[in-house]
Amino acid sequence: MIDFSLSSEQEMIRSMSKKFAEDNLLPGVIERDEKSEFPSAQIKKMGELGLMGMMVPEKWGGAGLDTISYVLAIEEIAAIELATSTIMSVNNSLVCQVILDSGSDIQKEKFLNPLAEGKKLGAYSLSEPQSGSDAVNMKTFAEKDGNHYVINGTKNWVTSGENSDLVLLFCITEKGKGSKGISAFIIEKGTPGLNIGKKENKLGIRASDTCELYFKNCRVKEENRIGSEGQGFAIAMQALGSGRIGIAAQAVGLARCALEKSVSYAKERKQFGQLIGKFGAIQNKLAIMATNINAARLLVWHAAYLKDQGKDYIKESSIAKLFASSTAMDAASDCVQIYGGYGYMQEYGVERLMRDAKITEIYEGTSEIQQLVIARQLIR
Repeated sequence: MIDFSLSSEQEMIRSMSKKFAEDNLLPGVIERDEKSEFPSAQIKKMGELGLMGMMVPEKWGGAGLDTISYVLAIEEIAAIELATSTIMSVNNSLVCQVILDSGSDIQKEKFLNPLAEGKKLGAYSLSEPQSGSDAVNMKTFAEKDGNHYVINGTKNWVTSGENSDLVLLFCITEKGKGSKGISAFIIEKGTPGLNIGKKENKLGIRASDTCELYFKNCRVKEENRIGSEGQGFAIAMQALGSGRIGIAAQAVGLARCALEKSVSYAKERKQFGQLIGKFGAIQNKLAIMATNINAARLLVWHAAYLKDQGKDYIKESSIAKLFASSTAMDAASDCVQIYGGYGYMQEYGVERLMRDAKITEIYEGTSEIQQLVIARQLIR
């Protein structure tokens, strides 16, 4: 039997997240976007509510919730402000998840506890100027020196790189070994040799900071390495597979917001003597939006369910991200079209949806990479 009903706890998480987003994120959302202003106060409150370490067991400071609860919360946050949901997603799906899955008990006590409790914020650093989708083509190098590593190189596209307290870094520890020569490290902010670079001026998710990180003779203790040498790439890819479930949930939230705004406007805007919602062209757009959003949500829930059951979910997470991100982009574009000239104006909050939606087709693996992952899973 297939049961699509949510538990009382899951419904409570969804309701709480929705209320938080409406009360704390909606006011000032346009201004934060315009000024690229990081939502520090809101992130602190999210930490207090348990939203920054949702899938981390209570033993390590988390809320001890399942992945379904997590995607429900992400959808509600993203429906109001995708930028804030991005900060939330990185801390939960990438940073906390990596330390939970691959970190030592000492690392969990020292780093995971404050991250899950929302007392500290984490960043995930894999990409470099010359290596985005081709992650193995990185150059940042950590050279062993006694019980330390000396790191040199440049990282970019680091979400929360400026406002985070620690960085989960992936870099080369043995040259010439490809993916087998990559290792993972926890780098605390303030470590000598770690410098914050240029903050990017982005198309969308502008309230979420993205920057470059420069490592110049940055000395890191061996005890800050996650797992063994050479395990970094596998750790990174597993994290991205999990993270894509969260990105897909973000896309669903944004698409739902676009639909809600479109329906509301179609019921109040008149042209040619009648409400535009009476026109077949508008009705068709609304119907397609609703259909694709419902389908995307079910794909997200399916991937989350498989993860909660301890089953292989890599293909399903890529399918969910591929479809949901496309749905978000289409829904945002159609929303702007329905609003017409008003949709092009900042004050209506619609053009931001269109700008924000694009990133869901790019980060944590482009749509083209998702197609590659899905195909390889099918023919392996």
